[in-house]
Amino acid sequence: MKTKQQKNEAVKEAQKLVEESQNLFFVDFTGTGVEDMKALRRTLRGLDAKTKVIKKKLLRVALEKNKVDFNPEQFNEQLATIFSPRDISDVASPIYKFYKEKEKKGFKMLGAYDLANKTFFDEAMIKRIGQLPSREILLSQLLGMLQAPMKMFLYVLDQKSKMVENK
Repeated sequence: MKTKQQKNEAVKEAQKLVEESQNLFFVDFTGTGVEDMKALRRTLRGLDAKTKVIKKKLLRVALEKNKVDFNPEQFNEQLATIFSPRDISDVASPIYKFYKEKEKKGFKMLGAYDLANKTFFDEAMIKRIGQLPSREILLSQLLGMLQAPMKMFLYVLDQKSKMVENK
């Protein structure tokens, strides 16, 4: 059991993490091994995200002190919180990939909270966001779609010029 001072320190640490974050992701790590959680932490560290297991009541207090209207006590599962200073789509993808690998072991995505827009995303929405290709891939696909008509037009002109030369 934690002392009052330890609880206050945990709340202060959570407050600091919330202040530095743009999004909070909530996952259930029941049945997930320590090595698997370390692997997830390493992956997320590259995205400047931090994974912390904080008691739901202490997290609620930290959120209230930061004027965030969200209650993490609504989740009945063991809760790990991922604090991310990046866009929601940047972090949702690696979490979703980890989820697909470990879902049989009990790892679950519970949702996310966008601190900037004050919006909660449920599990289904986070899964959909996690399945999206990265921003760079989407931009390259858009560029390819924009280039295709020009390439076809140039091909037609090239073939017409060859027909004129042969006559």
